[in-house]
Amino acid sequence: MQEKRNSRSLMSKTVVTKSGKKFGEVGNLAFETRTGEIMHIILKNPTSYIDHLDIEQDRNGQWLVPFSAVIAVGDFVVVAEEDIV
Repeated sequence: MQEKRNSRSLMSKTVVTKSGKKFGEVGNLAFETRTGEIMHIILKNPTSYIDHLDIEQDRNGQWLVPFSAVIAVGDFVVVAEEDIV
């Protein structure tokens, strides 16, 4: 069973890969309105590291990290880079 947590607790946390590469910070979250499932993390203050990756952007040019790539949440939001590219 997947642990539920308050989505506000994710805001402004630093998003990093398992190897410690920084993507940026959680700026907002994109939800599936019907189910309430978090679909994407919308990054703020993105680092130049993500310029070299094939990460989806929204129509406003904001970087979208699939929430399915999140493997841990603590002081940081840790994502599996192989699940993104």
